[in-house]
Amino acid sequence: MTSEKFNIFSFTGKMKILHLSWIAFFITFVVWFNHAPLLMAIADSLGLAPSEIKTLLILNVALTIPARVVIGMLTDRFGPRVVYSSLLAVCSIPCFMFAFADSFVQAAVARFMLGFIGAGFVIGIRMVSEWFPANELGTAEGIYGGWGNFGSAAAAFTLPAVALWFGGEDGWRYAIAVTGAMSLLFSVVYYMNVSDTPKGSTYFKPKNIGAMEVTSKGDFFFLLFMKIPMYAALALLTWKLSPNGVGLLTETTAIFCYVGLALLFIYEVSQVWKVNKEIFEKPVPEMHQYKFKQVAVLNVLYFATFGSELAVVSMLPLFFAETFTLDPVMAGMVASAYAFMNLMSRPGGGWLSDKFGRKSTLLILTAGLAVGYFIMSLVDSSWPLWLAVVAAMACSFFVQSGEGAVFAAVPLIKRRLTGQIAGMTGAYGNVGAVTYLTVLSFVDYSVFFMVIAATAVVGFITLLFMEEPKGHIAEVREDGSVEMISVN
Repeated sequence: MTSEKFNIFSFTGKMKILHLSWIAFFITFVVWFNHAPLLMAIADSLGLAPSEIKTLLILNVALTIPARVVIGMLTDRFGPRVVYSSLLAVCSIPCFMFAFADSFVQAAVARFMLGFIGAGFVIGIRMVSEWFPANELGTAEGIYGGWGNFGSAAAAFTLPAVALWFGGEDGWRYAIAVTGAMSLLFSVVYYMNVSDTPKGSTYFKPKNIGAMEVTSKGDFFFLLFMKIPMYAALALLTWKLSPNGVGLLTETTAIFCYVGLALLFIYEVSQVWKVNKEIFEKPVPEMHQYKFKQVAVLNVLYFATFGSELAVVSMLPLFFAETFTLDPVMAGMVASAYAFMNLMSRPGGGWLSDKFGRKSTLLILTAGLAVGYFIMSLVDSSWPLWLAVVAAMACSFFVQSGEGAVFAAVPLIKRRLTGQIAGMTGAYGNVGAVTYLTVLSFVDYSVFFMVIAATAVVGFITLLFMEEPKGHIAEVREDGSVEMISVN
């Protein structure tokens, strides 16, 4: 941690790290959602059916579920600098692949692989937590997440114009290729200009990156239980791509996928046991314990908040285009209002958490989220367009403020596990997205928004079991000494 003043206009010390990290996250979101505002042009160019378009939306968020867990582990082990730079560079490849795809299959494969860039978020969570104290952490993480998330809005209102500037039926291809070049170039900038911790600080690493550590027998089984929805979401995706869905996979391939997921789950259970078997032999000292239920609650909340944002950002341009008969450019501009709120809402949620407490802030924001999506379910062509946009922005405020409040709490659970906790929580956001987008493929827009509202109510009830972070986190340095890290 550094003692320098929090000055958003500074570009030195911890503020330099914050600014470079949110820019990196911003670019990942531009790349991740570069297809959303160009869907109509992509569909026309590749001759895609409506079912194939919706499949691309689901594929875009699918791989991010395991990717966030993996990237979280790698971040804890190797540090944010190396992992973030590598991710930006490697993921430029499927971006270029998508830009020049000439069939649905090629586009689908590239979109699936691009889901990995969505894991970039968890890297910055660990980086920011290393540079900012607890009383500034919510605000800093909110700025990182909110300004970075704005990348989806930036893509929505700039990429259609970029495509038009290039012109022709391949304009969308060049627009998407530009985002890949941005990712590749900034990977070098990030690597050359950041460090994992302030000078003299210790970067605490988990004992084993094979699985998340827990500190009680009950939490061991709780962790395994919370792994199931992630595999269920991937199984749901497989079913959607099977002959029972859009037919992208053959029946045999789908069966192999199901078997593979089952074997992977068994393997993960074995890794969880390998990392945590000592807790069945001797209890963990109280000062080193943490409650996994804190992680579980945040997982559920992120399912409803970020999961809904991913789903809504993906479909909102199409929603406005079909509901209000708008052209693609105008629909993209109007839909960007939802993501635009990230600039203020997510930092605001983090700031409110810092000032008024993590739990109370989340309770209020989750309730507002449920009401917001209920109102969105009522929007139809009889509404004035401006009122529909206002409703989307109001809903977005609670969604994104809730995300900021969630990740204001994540780094306060166990410092050396921050990457893994952020990875699992982030993965639940993608589980939510896959769930919601799958629901969308079967129902109309009104029911889609109602389903999200209902899950927000479930999140509110779950939140009642959360405990307000307080006291200190105990972490062991390499020399064996113990450092107490304040969470107040």
